[in-house]
Order: sequence, then C-alpha cells, then structure tokens
Amino acid sequence: MRIGLYLDEPKGSDALGKLRDRIARGADDGFTSAWVSNIFGLDALTALAVAGSQVPGIELGTAVVPTYPRHPAVLAQQALTVNTALGGRLALGIGLSHQIVIEGMYGYGFERPARHMREYLSVLVPLVRGEKVEFEGETLTAKLGLSTPGTGDMPVLIAALAPRMLKLAGEVADGTVLWMTGPKTVAEHVAPAVTEAARAAGRPAPRIVCALPVCVTDDPEAARARAAEVFAVYGHLPSYRAMLDKEGAAGPAEVAVVGDEDTVAAQIETLAKAGVTDFVASEFGRDQRTRDFLKSLL
Repeated sequence: MRIGLYLDEPKGSDALGKLRDRIARGADDGFTSAWVSNIFGLDALTALAVAGSQVPGIELGTAVVPTYPRHPAVLAQQALTVNTALGGRLALGIGLSHQIVIEGMYGYGFERPARHMREYLSVLVPLVRGEKVEFEGETLTAKLGLSTPGTGDMPVLIAALAPRMLKLAGEVADGTVLWMTGPKTVAEHVAPAVTEAARAAGRPAPRIVCALPVCVTDDPEAARARAAEVFAVYGHLPSYRAMLDKEGAAGPAEVAVVGDEDTVAAQIETLAKAGVTDFVASEFGRDQRTRDFLKSLL
C-alpha cells in the first residue's frame, strides 16, 4: 500500500509558494503522492501545475475537481496541460461535489448524478487517452478531439461511494478516491464493488485511494474531540453521512486514525487488508510526531 499526504489549502498571497514547499517536504520525506482539494480557494489543477512543476518525482493528485461546472472536454484539456507541466505525474480525481453546492451555489441541476457521471466519463476518458469523441447523451454532447500533449497513462479516479458510482469507478475510470470512509466500509462495500466492476469490464485492478485524518498522540480522546470539531461538516453531507452510517460511526472523529504509534500502525494495516491501495494521510494534528511516524512506514 502506497502512502501519500493530503495537503491543506494554503492561504494568503504566497499560497502557491507555501504549496510548493509542502509538496517539496512531502517529496523529500519519501511520500509517494500529495493530494489537494478543489473547493473555493486555489484552483487545484492550476495550483499543482505551478507549484508541483517545481518539485520532481512525487505523484500529484486532485481530490477532487467537481464535474458540473466544467464541460468534460474542457477539463480534459486542462488536465492534460497540467500533466504535461508535471512530466506525467498527475492523478486526476473528479467528483460530483454535493447538491447543496451544485444546486444551491452554482445553480446547476443535480438530478440523476450517476447518469451525469457516466456521460461525463464517456467524454473525459477517451479524450485523456488521446482519442476523438462523438458523444451525444441526455445531458452532455461532445464531438471533438484534442491536440493537447500529455495523453497516456494519467489515471482518472472518481469520488465514488454509492453502488452505481463504484461500478463506474471500476468499469470506466481507474478507481476511486475516498474521504471519511472507514475500513469496514472499504472491505465490505467499496473494494468488492469497484474490483468486480473492473474485472467484469476486463480492466486492470482499480486504485482505491483512501484519505483519512491522522494524529499520532498519547491523548486520543483530545485528538478525537479536535477531529470532531475540525471535520464536523462531513457528518452532515449526505454522501459522507451514508458512509459513516455503514461504518457504524457517529461522526468523522470515529473514522479518524488516532492513537499512539502502535495503535495508528494497526489501523493503517487494517485499511491495507481492506483493499486500500493508496492511504492518504490528512495530518490534522500538524505535529512532527505524526509526520515522523508516517515516514517510518515508507
């Protein structure tokens, strides 16, 4: 199981410089990947092109870019350009986002999201593989090819939690990017569905990228209280709430990877046994002890 880092979005006028420094530290420490979200601050792909191109070696991923505000051909063109800037090190993670964002903030419809994602991938995936597209669906049309460099093996991963989305993650995409999803849910729900979908489609074994909050500490009670505060919103968003319910977790704090070195090592090993191919640590304690322990696993 590969181990990467989930990087908090830097703030301020030197945000890109800070991001570059965080990526560089992760690369120097030996982590295989670094991932950033695309919310309402830095555009994740642009930020990775600028900051990541200054740091060699480490894979750089988006977790995740929302699909609805971008036509899939436009996103393919942008992602291929970024992949070129990074020398082929981009992992493109995309997702639906949430109804409250897509309808309430952007004003798009959010009906039948699995249909939207299937049509989106029908355009995006061929284009990033260097193929021309002639597609006319219920919600999307695309009749074009791209001359953008950077086609090839750039993985396309989707934030997939529901059964139809997991099927798409294995059948059409290269796997899934998870957040707030614990080991029981990965083992019993995510891994079997996405792996079987890939097998049935004759595709390679999918990546299962699992990001979770991590804190190595001798005071797990205080750390979980902190996690409950920092990540509270994810306990209310329907898609994450459904995964927490499958896990039997009251809230995000209960799926956080927390405890001393032995305890955290055991929790990470459980994720590996559940089928996680890439564990991505969100170091919410921001302390050297957590980083030193994660480095010891590499």
